[in-house]
Amino acid sequence: MNSYPKNSEQLDRELVLRVQHGDKSAFDFLVIKYQHKIIQLVNRYVKDVSDAQDVAQEVFIKAYRAIHSFRGDAAFYTWLYRIAVNTAKNDLVTRSRRHSNYQVDIQTAEVVENLLQLQDMETPETQLLNQEILTTIKKTIDNLPEEMRIAITLCEFDGLSYEAIAQAMDCPVGTVRSRIFRAREAIDHELTPLLIYGNFR
Repeated sequence: MNSYPKNSEQLDRELVLRVQHGDKSAFDFLVIKYQHKIIQLVNRYVKDVSDAQDVAQEVFIKAYRAIHSFRGDAAFYTWLYRIAVNTAKNDLVTRSRRHSNYQVDIQTAEVVENLLQLQDMETPETQLLNQEILTTIKKTIDNLPEEMRIAITLCEFDGLSYEAIAQAMDCPVGTVRSRIFRAREAIDHELTPLLIYGNFR
């Protein structure tokens, strides 16, 4: 166990609580933390990169609008993952009948603007933070033992189930769970102080 006061999941819960109590800026940090993972996930279904970015934006809009329904029964990313998969699948079905511009109500217009700013008009501060997060995650994964690195990559970047990873690595599912857990702990150890002390000064 590390000595930092919060791990990644605890930090997510704190950010969600802040959003639920009206702190819209806290949602921006969740977007920064997960936008690349969600885009990569959506891109498995929506092959055009530009379209995948649009769908990922819709995912975060839906998540923001539904944030008060999040009760912490599962990890925030698990909740967000389900929204992303459902949104991507729905997009595949309805894309031919949809316009490229999203029709959103006034209540979510500010959120859309914030997300667009994060994606296209990031400030030097958020760009630096984003790069630091990506660099930290990549460096940590690169330094993991091979079996942990493969397991976490197949899980987080390729989106494979634990069962599929177990087959690919020719090991029990329990071993896969252990490797991914330890890999996430290593990432949390490096990422959490950056998020906490870099953003909540």
